[in-house]
Amino acid sequence: MRTFILILAAVAFMFVNRAHGQDFKSTLQKTFTAFDTTRDPQKQLDASNKLSLIAKKFNAEPMAHYYASLSKIILSYTDKLEAAKRDAYLDEADKEFEEMMAILGKPNDETYVLAAFIANARLGVDGASRWQKYGKISADNMEKAKEINPNNPRMYYLQGTSKRFTPKMFGGGKKAALPYFEKAEGLFAQEKGDDILKPSWGKSNNTYFLNECKTEDKD
Repeated sequence: MRTFILILAAVAFMFVNRAHGQDFKSTLQKTFTAFDTTRDPQKQLDASNKLSLIAKKFNAEPMAHYYASLSKIILSYTDKLEAAKRDAYLDEADKEFEEMMAILGKPNDETYVLAAFIANARLGVDGASRWQKYGKISADNMEKAKEINPNNPRMYYLQGTSKRFTPKMFGGGKKAALPYFEKAEGLFAQEKGDDILKPSWGKSNNTYFLNECKTEDKD
């Protein structure tokens, strides 16, 4: 009887864990897809707030914090926001990033890319006074990501966007950015994108910038 009870308890435990995992993944997938596919600022904000709530509910899941952080970074690029508000979003992104790293314990290429994205966003708030600090942070994280996985497309996508919005006189512009978007495009094509726990964001935006950079550079 004791053995039977232990087996029954083990089966129940596995069932609960499996149901928990499925609920987490489906909720995260649905919410991030809503965030990633809308261009309505309010709907995007609502989805980002839901991602933050998911991170609180599933606090031990590192990817919950990953997507909450990512959404805050993207929100910081919203047009017409004051610098203080943009930095406030990035403060939230930093907090979620730290929560994720506390759980993971060890960085990987995706966490390095996310760290570089946060640095790029900080730089974007005030490039004139921040380029020296955050430019180096971004570059260092990109280099670490490349050492782990040189085929991470998000790395090249972010490098491309950085080049795209750097003035031509400083080595930026469409022509300089194009090779990065082309590199990313080929690598994005190799990703299945069927598992929310394996990041695949950036593909649609990369395609947009790739096509844009093929047009005449009038910057």
